[in-house]
Amino acid sequence: MPGSDYSGNAVEPMQVDLPSEENDNAEEEAFTVENPTLDLESYINSYNGMAKLLRLIHIADHCPTLKVEALKMAINHVQGTFNVAMYQQLHKKLRETMIGTCPLPDVTGGNGGVPADLPQLDMQWIEQKSKRAAMKLEKLDADLKNYKSNSIKESIRRGHDDLAEHYLDCGDLTNALKCFSRARDYCTSAKHVVNMCLNVIKVSIYLQNWTHVLNFVSKAENTPDVMDQGKASTKESAQIITKLRCAAGLSDLAGKKYKTAARYFLQANFDHCDFSDMLSPNNVALYGGLCALATFDREELQKHVISSSSFKLFLELEPQIRDVIFKFYESKYDTCLRLLDEMKDNLLLDIYLAPHVRSLYAQIRNRGLVQYFSPYASADLNRMAQSFNTSVPALENELMSLILDGQIQARIDSHNKILYAKNIDQRSVTFEKSLKMGEEYERRTKLMILRAAMVRAQIQVKNPQKDNQNDTPGNSNSRVHRD
Repeated sequence: MPGSDYSGNAVEPMQVDLPSEENDNAEEEAFTVENPTLDLESYINSYNGMAKLLRLIHIADHCPTLKVEALKMAINHVQGTFNVAMYQQLHKKLRETMIGTCPLPDVTGGNGGVPADLPQLDMQWIEQKSKRAAMKLEKLDADLKNYKSNSIKESIRRGHDDLAEHYLDCGDLTNALKCFSRARDYCTSAKHVVNMCLNVIKVSIYLQNWTHVLNFVSKAENTPDVMDQGKASTKESAQIITKLRCAAGLSDLAGKKYKTAARYFLQANFDHCDFSDMLSPNNVALYGGLCALATFDREELQKHVISSSSFKLFLELEPQIRDVIFKFYESKYDTCLRLLDEMKDNLLLDIYLAPHVRSLYAQIRNRGLVQYFSPYASADLNRMAQSFNTSVPALENELMSLILDGQIQARIDSHNKILYAKNIDQRSVTFEKSLKMGEEYERRTKLMILRAAMVRAQIQVKNPQKDNQNDTPGNSNSRVHRD
């Protein structure tokens, strides 16, 4: 690659701030889902690896009606890995759940009240898997030391990746992240760098370390050649770009930056959204659709969501969210809010969406109230309350909050139950806009005059030489020269 050297000794060691038991999420509010309509088996088949396990654990933690089924699925999945510790934890949790829900202990059967369909803790499996995991770790570690002694960079990189995959299979996410990160110093091509970034992003998502996710999305996007627009048409590059957009969207969703999250998800390519170790195309439809509803105005919603040929394919997978978006755009708020209420329990079972359901729903409702009133000089609160499935006193409180927040320019007539729009002096507003435009025009003109004067005087700021590693454009080594 021109201008880049991945094989030289100049590659600086990467410092990684590794999370231990913490993540970037605030402590989530406790909740319980009582009436889900989720088909757990078909839902969970969209995922594999650690993504599948984490989603099953989330469902088991928050949904009593699906807890036993989710735990059994999680145990079955874990038995295909080396994650012995998780197998024991899940079995203990399943045992406690099934004994706690067992109506009457079978005293005559002599099983001490243990349900007959409770899977037995497989001690032989635990012993065998523990030994095999230790042996494989020892072999991979020995191989890596051998590669390092021979100074074969490509083999060292693969050795770190193999070790990281083994740690991931054992459920040791912290060590997996360390090993994937160490592979950076041994990357010999742009493709290797992007692959390293994707691996770090994947594990960081499992750890919910969203700062790490954004950092490595940026590193991958700034890697030459692979991310060039001219090569973005290839299948591999298109899949990489879609994966990076979805990872950035997840990170912004976790940070409650719903509008930027929506934009990232809307950039996903349906034909290349195939990474079940992170999320499914259905997730892209839900995350992107809800974030767009909560933050986009009517024009943006129509242009970027409803008329988007790419995102329309995602919405076909989730007819409910598609109907919600169309009803909202058609100002049929009663139907829209009813559909959202029907979806709520299932959305709370999504590990990444659950902490944001209440906030997103509130923003969608507020946006609906603002949009409902925007064309009118006055509105009947009784009819408005009927449209939003609420009472007039509750609606007054909602409108009061929006007025105080500046989202609605209006006043409430509580006696006659009418909402009046405030009369805005359009003449004053126009004058203010004109003054601001004039100031901006003056500022830009002065900058253009300054630039023209510098060009005429042949004054320029020369950047430091690229081979001088200690110099940066912002330090004292930059010089102003007159030619």
